[in-house]
This record gives sequence, C-alpha cells and structure tokens, in this order.
Amino acid sequence: MTQYILGIDEGTTSARTLIFDEKCEVRAVAQREITQIYPNSGWIEHDPLEILTAQLETMREALRSADLEPTDITAIALTNQRETAVVWDKETGRPIHNAVVWASRQSNGVIERWRERGLDSVIRERTGLNSDAYYSASKIAWILETVPGAHERAEKGELLAGTIDTWLIWNLTGRCAHVTDYSNASRTMMFNIHTREWDQDLLDAYGIPRCMLAKVVSSDTIVGDAGATFGAPIPIASNMGDQQAGLFGQVCFRAGQAKMTYGTAGVLTINCGDTPQMVEGATTSVAWGVGDDVRYENEGVLFSMGKTMQWLRDDMKLIHGAADCEWYGGQVASTDGVYLVPAFTGLAAPTWDPYARACIVGMSSSTNRLHIIRAAVESMVFQTRDVVDAITANGQVTLPELRVDGGAVNNNMLCQLQADILGIPVIRPAITEATALGATLMAGLSTGVWESLDEIEALWSVDRTFEPKMDRTKAEEMYAGWIEAVELSKGWARKVTTR
Repeated sequence: MTQYILGIDEGTTSARTLIFDEKCEVRAVAQREITQIYPNSGWIEHDPLEILTAQLETMREALRSADLEPTDITAIALTNQRETAVVWDKETGRPIHNAVVWASRQSNGVIERWRERGLDSVIRERTGLNSDAYYSASKIAWILETVPGAHERAEKGELLAGTIDTWLIWNLTGRCAHVTDYSNASRTMMFNIHTREWDQDLLDAYGIPRCMLAKVVSSDTIVGDAGATFGAPIPIASNMGDQQAGLFGQVCFRAGQAKMTYGTAGVLTINCGDTPQMVEGATTSVAWGVGDDVRYENEGVLFSMGKTMQWLRDDMKLIHGAADCEWYGGQVASTDGVYLVPAFTGLAAPTWDPYARACIVGMSSSTNRLHIIRAAVESMVFQTRDVVDAITANGQVTLPELRVDGGAVNNNMLCQLQADILGIPVIRPAITEATALGATLMAGLSTGVWESLDEIEALWSVDRTFEPKMDRTKAEEMYAGWIEAVELSKGWARKVTTR
C-alpha cells in the first residue's frame, strides 16, 4: 500500500501544500498567495488568520487533487518562514496584532535599546545570532510594547507567542500543542544553542515572559495529530525551519556540505556537525534534531532574492513573471556596468546594515530594462558570493561544490553565473522542492516510512551540474564592481532621516 506524506510549506508570500509518496514523487501541489501588509516604510506584516485559512485551503485542495482522503495520509510534515512572530490570546485564539514578518524592520528601535545596554556579545555567544530586528525576539517585544496592556496580560499567562510553525500546530491540533522544534527556536534570538533551552537571562533582559513560549522538541517529534482539523488522527510528525529543512532535503548530512536556497530570501546553509561553530559574518543555529542526535549549521541570510523578482514584476512592471528573467536577461551579453543592490529592507549577511537601502548604479543613456533585469539576476549571484566568502574566509571551511534549490534554480543563466562567480560546480537536484522535501523526509523518518539517513540519501539525484566557465579575471572584476555598489547603499536610510 502506497504511503503518502502531506507537506506544509508555509512561506513568506504563499501558503503551500505538497503531497509526496514514499518514492519522493510529488503527487499534488496547492498554493495560495498571502497578503503582504506594509503599515510603514520598511514594515511588513501578515494576518495570522489568513495564513491559517490559506494553509487549510491548500491542504484540502491537495488532497482533492491527489484523490486522497485524510485517512490515506501517513503523516503531516511542516516547514515554515522561521523568524516571523505571532502573539495571540490563549483563550480566544485570536492574534492581538498582525504577525510581524522576518524581513520587517519595525523593531529596529528595540534592537538599538538592547545594544545600548550591551547585550550584543551575550546574544551572539549564547544564541549564535547577531543582534538584529530580523529575529523573533525583538518582534515579540515590540508587539508587547505596542498593544495596550499586552505585557501585563502576558505576565498573567493569558497570551501565547511563537513563530508560524507554533501558530499552525496549535491550531491544527485543536489548540492542544504549543510547541516548536530546535531549528525554529534557534532562530528567535531567545534560545541558547549550547544548552538547547530558552535562555532565561535573555528573556529577562528582553522583558518576554517565559510562560508565553512554546515547548522545544526535536525536529522528528510527533507533536500531536490533526484529528480536530481533518477528523482523522494524522500525526504531525516533523517540524523544521525552512532553511534547515532545505539542508536536510538536499541530504547535506555531513559536515562541510552546503546548499543555497533562492526563495523570497536567499540562504546559504552549511552543515557544521554536532558542535556549534562560530563564524564571522554568518550565524550559527541548530540544523535539526533526530532524537538525541543534534546537528548544527552556519548560515548566511540574504533578504532579497525572489523578493527582487517580485519587485521587478509587481512594482516596476518590467517582467510578467519571475521565469521571464532568464529570457530577458539573456538578450544582453552583460549589464553594461549596471548593478542593482536589492537592499529594500537593509542588508543582511555578512554586512548586517538595517539602514542600507536599494540602489541601481552605473546607468547611462544606453541602459534599458534588459540591463536592469540582468542586474537583478546577477545581484542574487553576487550576494551568494558575499556569504560564501565570509564563511570561508578563515580557511576552516571550504566548499568544493554548492547544491541549489528554490524556484529560481530553474533559471539556467542564474545557475551558470553562480558557478562562474564562485568558481565551483553548482549542482541542481532532480527535486528542487528541497524545503518541503526535507520536512517530508524527516516526517517519514519519524514514522518509519524510511528507516535511516542512508536510505534517504539514496533517494536524492542530480538534474544538472553547472561547471564554472568564465575567466577568473573577468569574474573577479564583476564582483569588485558589486562590492563598490554595495558600499553606496550602506546607511542610506540613516542619512536621509538626518537631513
């Protein structure tokens, strides 16, 4: 009898559900876009109830598309946008404020106050993260400060908080399970990656009551079932942050193996083994926990990858869809010296400048939209080089190859440019849905669909390998121009506000 796993992939711009069989073949896909709410410049919010509704709709649609009943599903797997924060009423289940999205900068002021109190070093030492508004802690603190009476209610145990995985699980289990896993917890700036517990000293410093936070478990823990939602006790058998799930889905099970995901954001992730490795310019988090076996990862986050393509499509009207970028960009041999730095909400790794802003430089009277579109594609390649160089600078880590996934890797021009600028092979797997696949593989491991990591690794296969072809001198000249363009974008928002 065929076994099926229903994979929830709740992202920044859409809620998705995929159904995989035991051969890792996709039997159904359903997707709903999520409304992006922009209350102020640099602020991004989501409606948590819309996320829940959209996710439930895609789950039901996927079942219909695959001609399956809930009783046919062996397990539910979950992966999600990690740092987005939700605070909700424990009794009514209603959020007290919109979810504050990972890319939002509205809690910059909170971070500035924490920095003034000298918390930077302890945050870095204990959580493996840089002190930044990107992470959930400052977003939760901001909500508690902004909503009247919220902090007092939180102290009384009337409010719950969590990342999107926690919000979905709580609802799918009929409000029974308030949990998260190691991978998601380690992206909150509240979790001690050495003790693998919420750090009470940091919670006290942030003013976030411990009673609001979820129980933290291994990624392969069966946290409950969705009987209250689907009328069938389907176990929720895995929970992973999207980037860690992508690393697992690319079967990067050994220290030194790396993948790059080109999603709304871009993330380079490297397996660094069973011990946290602190690397300048990158963050350190828990990759996953399988029972008592816990693995760590180094990570470089880039805020605007697919987001840049969305900007070209929706705001600039230069393309009809992201897939157009390869054709349009391929109509010109180069950008003719044009660089697009997509720092729409600041720069993340390795610069971490929340006040940087997007810019296009190097234009002349002969510049046209084709050059700008190609520059947008090249910005994805250059940003990846930024974090690769940062992580490998000390010589302790070398990357013999880079595995890639995400919707953008169907763009052959992007993959070839990436290999050229890095000077190493870029490998595109046969299944590019690595994020949903990773959570699915974890759920299958926890429910016995697959017995071991070796069995899972045998399922992975390569679609195409892109070997570097560009002359290294030319590649370095192109990258040097990018570095100069990035310098122009730094601190721009601060400069403007002081005029």
